[in-house]
Amino acid sequence: MTVWWLLLAVLAVSWVLTLVLRRYALAKSLMDIPNERSSHSVPTPRGGGVAIVVAFLLALPVFTGLGLLSTAALYGLFGSGLLVAIIGFADDHGHIAARWRLLGHFIAAAWALFWLNGLPPIELFGITIDLGWFGNILALVYLVWMLNLYNFMDGIDGLASAEAISVCLGMCLVYWFSGNLELIWAPLILAAAVSGFLWWNFPPARIFMGDAGSGFLGIVLAFLSVQAVWAAPQLLWSWLILLGVFIVDATWTLIRRLLRGEKVYEAHRSHAYQYASRCYGSHQAVTLSVVTINILWLTPISITVGLRSLDGVSGVLLGVVPLIWLAYKFNAGEAEAGKRS
Repeated sequence: MTVWWLLLAVLAVSWVLTLVLRRYALAKSLMDIPNERSSHSVPTPRGGGVAIVVAFLLALPVFTGLGLLSTAALYGLFGSGLLVAIIGFADDHGHIAARWRLLGHFIAAAWALFWLNGLPPIELFGITIDLGWFGNILALVYLVWMLNLYNFMDGIDGLASAEAISVCLGMCLVYWFSGNLELIWAPLILAAAVSGFLWWNFPPARIFMGDAGSGFLGIVLAFLSVQAVWAAPQLLWSWLILLGVFIVDATWTLIRRLLRGEKVYEAHRSHAYQYASRCYGSHQAVTLSVVTINILWLTPISITVGLRSLDGVSGVLLGVVPLIWLAYKFNAGEAEAGKRS
């Protein structure tokens, strides 16, 4: 019972700290002012994601002391998450050149991989494969891509928060049904920390997450997905399936923009979720639709893969093919009106 009170405390700390950050941002005029690349129309305080970072990181030593998290997970999550959050916070309040941000991201990812002991053997069509040093390089790129794609997908009210909560709770179900109960706690802590923030970020948002929060969520979720593979190789696929909405939209959009020769690090409004929010005139409708997809479609597939009733690669294909169709339907990566060549 003590653990559940601790999770409630994490939520409360996040809620209160978000309120404090909102008042601070309003007092100091730290506002996100709408422009032609924005998906919002009202000046809104920014930087609320720091509440998620603080609430989550403060909880890690407590849960480690209770024997619910390993020391390696504590150091890996704390070090990589804090570095990414600091870089994002600095960029939120000024500007850091893309190359220096990326360097910091790779350092954070390398720190995470060190405490993860690299990428464990993965499972392909029922065959366990050890990729060795090449696998570690792939894992490094994966961690960096995940933290950046999460930043790319934080563009409308509540979306990044709702995604993190629904994915974490979905994976807790996967862990429960597959008998990997020892892995449940970190996702539960993260879900609690994000829930406190979501109260203020749900459409219409009263504060935005900012790069500090979105990058932090990306690196933490990526860390947890690699950590799970050490317990059971098929769990990597369960994570990728549940993260499918963000992975497909961000990757599809990036590829299309690269093919057009655009500067991919510049702000834009060409993700599928951004086109969808303009099409339906509602951030709330899109955010709730993503949560519905995660709960009704991706979570059952993830559980099936976690139980080994379905091969991981087949599960990923089953999960993401409809998402690719949605990305195509909503013109993900298509040049915005007035900017087509």
